[in-house]
Amino acid sequence: MSSPHINYRSLAEEAASPFLEHHPSTGQGPSKTQDAKANAAAAHLDPLGEHGLEQPLDEHDTEHEGEDTPRNSGVMIHMVPETGRARWNHIEDLDSFFSRMYQYQQKHGFTVIVVDEMLQVLEFGFVVWLLAFVMHCVRFDVLFGDTPPGGLNPNKTTLSDVMYPTGECLANFTWVTYLVVFIAAIYLGIRLLKMVYHITQYADIKRFYNSALHIEDSDLDNFTWHEVQQRIRRVQAEQHMCIDKESLTELDIYHRVLRFKNYLVALMNKQLLPVRFHIPLYGEVVSLSRGMLFNIDFILFRGPGSPFQNNWQLRDEFAVRSNQTELAQRLSKLILGVALLNLVLAPVIFVWQLIYFSFSYANILRKEPGALGLRTWSNYGRLYLRHFNELDHELDARLNRAYDYADRYLNSFSSPLAAVIAKNLLFISGGLLLLILALGIYEEHVFQVEHLLAILAGLGAIGVVCRTLIPDENLVWCPEQLMTAILAHVHYLPSEWRQQAHTTKVRQEFSNFFQFKAGYLLSEIFSPFVTPFVLIFVFRPKAIELVRFFRTFTVSVRGVGNVCSFAQMDVRKHGNPDWQLTSELEEMTRATAQQPQQEPQQQSLAGGKTEMSLLRFTLNNPEWQMPKEAKQFLRGVREHAVGELVQAKTSMVQENPLTNSLISFGTMGADYCSIANSVLTAQVTPQQLEISQSLRPGLGPVSGGFPVAASDFRQMLQQNLSASVGPLDSMRRLRLSRAEGRLEGPTDTLLYGLCGVDPRVGSTPLNVGVADMCLSALYLHELNQQKRQARQSRIDEAEDERPGTSHWPPRPPAAPSADTGFGSRHTVITSKAAESTPLLGSIRS
Repeated sequence: MSSPHINYRSLAEEAASPFLEHHPSTGQGPSKTQDAKANAAAAHLDPLGEHGLEQPLDEHDTEHEGEDTPRNSGVMIHMVPETGRARWNHIEDLDSFFSRMYQYQQKHGFTVIVVDEMLQVLEFGFVVWLLAFVMHCVRFDVLFGDTPPGGLNPNKTTLSDVMYPTGECLANFTWVTYLVVFIAAIYLGIRLLKMVYHITQYADIKRFYNSALHIEDSDLDNFTWHEVQQRIRRVQAEQHMCIDKESLTELDIYHRVLRFKNYLVALMNKQLLPVRFHIPLYGEVVSLSRGMLFNIDFILFRGPGSPFQNNWQLRDEFAVRSNQTELAQRLSKLILGVALLNLVLAPVIFVWQLIYFSFSYANILRKEPGALGLRTWSNYGRLYLRHFNELDHELDARLNRAYDYADRYLNSFSSPLAAVIAKNLLFISGGLLLLILALGIYEEHVFQVEHLLAILAGLGAIGVVCRTLIPDENLVWCPEQLMTAILAHVHYLPSEWRQQAHTTKVRQEFSNFFQFKAGYLLSEIFSPFVTPFVLIFVFRPKAIELVRFFRTFTVSVRGVGNVCSFAQMDVRKHGNPDWQLTSELEEMTRATAQQPQQEPQQQSLAGGKTEMSLLRFTLNNPEWQMPKEAKQFLRGVREHAVGELVQAKTSMVQENPLTNSLISFGTMGADYCSIANSVLTAQVTPQQLEISQSLRPGLGPVSGGFPVAASDFRQMLQQNLSASVGPLDSMRRLRLSRAEGRLEGPTDTLLYGLCGVDPRVGSTPLNVGVADMCLSALYLHELNQQKRQARQSRIDEAEDERPGTSHWPPRPPAAPSADTGFGSRHTVITSKAAESTPLLGSIRS
């Protein structure tokens, strides 16, 4: 009988270096045995192995399994469990574990989380106490001066005069008050239990950070999430948190943290979420409140009867093709039940939200009344503009960089009628305010007049609102260039907005993404009354489409579970042909045969969502081993850009999607201007010429520079060097824990390919990924527009060549491709919207 395998390493040695890699050598059996056991466990869970083939047990490992200890030696050895390693072995719910790890890093450690949890519970208790106290324990007749105080000094009112004693206060309680307090006490008890549960869970996360990752809370802010993620992968290799896979990729971790969020992004792109609805006597409304998001998350993912039976697996019924109608009816009933429950609780939720937002913003409005005139990204905008596999801090950083441009764009519009009315109201309110203040300065008893302070506050509020409606006299009208800068950062804007940024329709549509803070608060406060009806009349009829979506676009990933297939970022399966590089023959075939295109469009997403998401993910996670199709797509885009740059520098054709993108990119600020200028003025390298010749075999040798386009570009840059602080500068002020990607920056980017420099060279490596993604987004949009126009031209030519067809009146000539893109070269120089300079010009309208 063979003796069991014994590991002689001490526990202290294991605890000292959990990341130590053990290399097996001749004559050492422990490492071989551990590998054999790991392979046996994996084979038990997956009989077909990693690649679908049966993996036989290694005979050499089993033969020498017991050679550590001499047989029949008579030595008794006690087995000591490896607690340091087994502590994190086989975590059942890795979704919740990784999500808490991410929140732990973003919320700056255990102490901050515990204090936040406790204060949230105290906030609720404080609100309940304050309402009961104000309603039953305050003598308002004495407080308002209707009844003289009963103290020793009738001319002085004290706190004891305006408050009932405790016994009398409790006696004033009615049965309604006791009922509300009882319900609040039950809810408070649930919140306390939830707080204790969260604290125990985060205490476990704290131990993992301290012992497994070797990151103390005091050093947590010195680590980016990318660095934490790399350490998690190393721990997986050592301790097998997920026993279904030997190693975890970056995409696996993102899938577990953002599993349900990726589904919501795809549902938004497929227009299956209830974000647009009509209100009688008002019209169409575009809104997605937090309450609606909570209900959708409960219905689709977390509630009883939802399509998901747990955090990582879809219900088995969705695999049966014959019960689609039954599943849709079940989902429809669930939506109806949740909607009716929302309708019953609507008054309670409304009162709570009204109190919560009032308390939250009371102090802010007292000091800064104009805070409600500021803008914020709406929930609808955040979900529409979100990439697949994009964490919250990555989305926030991207939208924050676009904030100034978006604010300037919407502020450049004003209503002439509203401006005239606001100027007159401001004049009248200012006159009344001046009169009251002058009389108060002359005689102080004026301020003792009843409700005078309320009148002063009302006049001040009118003045604040009126000033927001009056346009700035020094405003520069440049909506197209501002929209280009917005597009470079948010990456997704409808193609119908091209060259339409100056119109009222585009402004109204964009205001749905970027709304006033006051509008956001009002929509949140009144959402309890709107949400039930939207769920019943807008979301419920889409039950059959939702079931079809989950069945069609859900795949099973080994070691991860069921995920949205779009989140795999498979450009071959879910890529949009309009956003990929294809040959002219394929374009002509697609243009003349529209029917075969319908099926691929059902599998793809609008706006290049798959392609943009893949590009951003690779920039933030350069170590990720992407599939072959993804590598081919990225390499094709970068080589195509290099080919266009070489063509522009070595031929008379100097306008193409890349040069237009570079000119638009250079108008976004001084940092971007410097990068674009270095790309346009750099000499063509042999590597770039080789790539260009492989794409265009007939290209001759380099014959000069890029004088005309470079001259135009420099002229435009001179007009824009006075631009305000660029987003790259604001990026440097972010906390290190909220930085995107790795600190060293990506090593294989579009910018490095265009500049022809060594990837290790760069003065600001943290910002290389940001700048590269901005240029890549502009370039992909230019390519998309070029392909759409070329296909439409071929369709028009084919229709004209058909016998017996005539067009009257004749079609106007098609505009050249350089004039139709966001921030194209001709658009920057001459514009019908009185734009003489990009971003910041000298002509006002």
